[in-house]
Amino acid sequence: MDKKVQPNEPLVTHIYTADPSAHVYEGKIYVYPSHDLDHNGPSNDNGDQYAMEDYHVLSMENLDSPCVDHGEALHVKDIPWAKQQLWAPDAAFKNNTYYLYFPARDKDDIFRIGVATSDNPAGPFTPQESYIPGSFSIDPAVLVDEDDKAYIYFGGLWGGQLEKWQTGTFRPDGEGPALDAPALGPIVAELSDDMLTFKGDPQEIKIVDEDGNPILAGDEERRFFEGPWVHKYKDYYYLSYSTGTTHLIAYATSKSPTGPFTYKGTILTPVTGWTTHHSIVQFEGKWYLFYHDCSLSDGVDHKRSVKFTELKYNADGTIQTIDYNSL
Repeated sequence: MDKKVQPNEPLVTHIYTADPSAHVYEGKIYVYPSHDLDHNGPSNDNGDQYAMEDYHVLSMENLDSPCVDHGEALHVKDIPWAKQQLWAPDAAFKNNTYYLYFPARDKDDIFRIGVATSDNPAGPFTPQESYIPGSFSIDPAVLVDEDDKAYIYFGGLWGGQLEKWQTGTFRPDGEGPALDAPALGPIVAELSDDMLTFKGDPQEIKIVDEDGNPILAGDEERRFFEGPWVHKYKDYYYLSYSTGTTHLIAYATSKSPTGPFTYKGTILTPVTGWTTHHSIVQFEGKWYLFYHDCSLSDGVDHKRSVKFTELKYNADGTIQTIDYNSL
């Protein structure tokens, strides 16, 4: 546990971690990942192989220091409404409180988004009795903006069930749009001042090309699949996300936190393993991409490891593509 972390090496090796959400709290980097476990069940497009049960919080004094595992911060057995599958979480700080946002299947096997609170960025976190009313799907990410308004972004296709919510209610037989129709976008909602509920109805984010045309469902190099993350750089909001089947981290920009967002390019080329999931954070004057791959488990996709690498911008605000194979 006292080994210094190196770029593009696993932050920890005693457990498998994935889906990193990185933040700077109290002058340190805190990472909120999911916790991959051994699993003997089916491996399928529904994501049954990702059977995570708890969350651990990681922290580093800086990017040249050891990574500390603060232990179990929240377990599914302590969440009254949740049945299984604690997938990718995120954290936020407001009201002198740390909030942990997480997806899980409820008793009806429908993914919802819950929230837990702590007075310590490392937890432990105490969950609310029920999930956020009106929440659905997976991969919550929260931006507390400079005006103190907070926005939650979420959504994922396939196992994330986003296709099944197109009518506003859950339809088990819901399918995605035709390949030549606009792709489904991630969802955004402003959070209430207490950070525990939506202030308004969740809305779909539009992702368009440079001409203002919607990215189509068949455009798998550019369309949203899962893992939305929003950060601000200079005057723009950057929405980054996984393209799923083409295994890219792509991004789009907007002058508004709710979009529409204009597609700009690729941040990270495909990693070892099927899934790709990330976060972007500024620390001590530089920007970093936190990501995961399956190198530690020799390519076993449901046993992933969190890593980081520096992220660089061009003068025009575009992000330099990171070639995974050259890391």
